[in-house]
Amino acid sequence: MQCNINNSILELVQGDITELDTDAIVNAANSQLILGGGVAGAIRRKGGPAIQEHCSKVGPIRVGQAAITTAGNLKANYVIHAVGPRMGEGNEDEKLKNATLNSLRVAEENNLENIAFCAISTGIFGYPIDRCAKIMLKNTIDYLNGRTNIKKVVFCLYDKPAYEVFINELKAEYC
Repeated sequence: MQCNINNSILELVQGDITELDTDAIVNAANSQLILGGGVAGAIRRKGGPAIQEHCSKVGPIRVGQAAITTAGNLKANYVIHAVGPRMGEGNEDEKLKNATLNSLRVAEENNLENIAFCAISTGIFGYPIDRCAKIMLKNTIDYLNGRTNIKKVVFCLYDKPAYEVFINELKAEYC
């Protein structure tokens, strides 16, 4: 599913973010930028050691921040590592909002025209998928409605239930 937002496209797809051929993919990172499990583990396995080597030079970063590295052997050109909140740490919604917006800003600062997000913090960090969809979609759409050179934002959801949550939120609120 896709929607036109101002001069940009917002698209939802179900699949493996590591297979996308975009300027950048967004990793659901930890503060130390250690590529462990989940999305980060898939990025490490498919992208090779160059990504972790670069992460070790730019990390650590705080929750809500984002940093860019090489994408190694991935189809994407870069990985933007966004640190989302752990459920229960407090102020989680604001931290997820910041992780989303800072990822978009990092893309903009690096003259990237398209970026793909996963559902940040919904894995081992325990953030509810429905809240994630609301916050990430709203803030991405608000960003795209401003002045931006980003042409396309993709939300790549790994499984069908997560994809359906994002589709339902997008249809209910924006498209």
